[in-house]
Amino acid sequence: MIFRVLHHNQCFDGACSAAVFTKLHRECIGGATYYEYVGLAHKAGGAGVDESVFGPGENAIVDFKYSRSPKLTYWFDHHQSAFMTPDDRAHFESGQEGPLALRQFFDPDYVSCTGLIADIGREKFGFDTSELKELLYWADIIDGARFASAKMAVEMKEPALRIAMVIENAEGTEFIPRIIPLLTELPLAEIVAQQFVADRVAPLMERHLAAMELIRERAELKDGVIFIDLLDRETEALSKFIPYYYHPEATYTVVVSRSHFRTKISVGTNPWTTKPVEELVNLAEICERFGGGGHARVGAISFGASEVELARSVAVGIVRELRRER
Repeated sequence: MIFRVLHHNQCFDGACSAAVFTKLHRECIGGATYYEYVGLAHKAGGAGVDESVFGPGENAIVDFKYSRSPKLTYWFDHHQSAFMTPDDRAHFESGQEGPLALRQFFDPDYVSCTGLIADIGREKFGFDTSELKELLYWADIIDGARFASAKMAVEMKEPALRIAMVIENAEGTEFIPRIIPLLTELPLAEIVAQQFVADRVAPLMERHLAAMELIRERAELKDGVIFIDLLDRETEALSKFIPYYYHPEATYTVVVSRSHFRTKISVGTNPWTTKPVEELVNLAEICERFGGGGHARVGAISFGASEVELARSVAVGIVRELRRER
């Protein structure tokens, strides 16, 4: 049987989740002769998972929204906005009364989906995670923005951060499926030294340095909120920590940008803010109002590639809201 693992595309936690789930399934459940990987991206208007992405065999979704499809066997997610509708949530909960209770899992308190899969695997399937300590550590650091400093996050000297960079900037459908199996087989330093990975690091670092300069020029800080409008050019996977590298006193960042396939608003909270947690705004709730989602401290909204002015208008409205809320 070919087992299809659908994962959050161009995302370090998504790739790590796919890798850890594969190891869990192969070692503790079994039945698959081959694992294939398909990335899922958030769509304009908050559309759910398209039925066409599922394979003919068993399917898993990790680190991505819930689907009511009967073709979905396993599901793991930790996003506050995992369910598109109340009916989706009810469907999931009804499944927890039967055999799906050992196949579908949701816990928004987890920092990374990788960590959720590892813990569920260990507790319910006897999964040995002793060789995954490095991967689990960095999945939490990167997905939870738990970097020691903006300098660490932006200068990206650690192997895990460089692997995350190449995953977030991967083009086509071949690179990420190639790197996923390595994440549970090799130390991260050995992965980043693989020629097919190393060849991507140098040009991406050059682009990263150019992005740092662009953000330094474009960032508009007022009342604790940074606004960055990049709609005049196509940009891909900019580091969300660069604004805090230049403006450590900021509390929030709102970036509106476009790529070849979508227009996007990214909203984030400074991981190093000194503002009390109880005073911080839940960004997922803001994004959900416009068909997006995420976590309490970071979220995003996707629009169509041609919906530039709509995205800019929504972004400006969010900026005004956050500047009042600070």
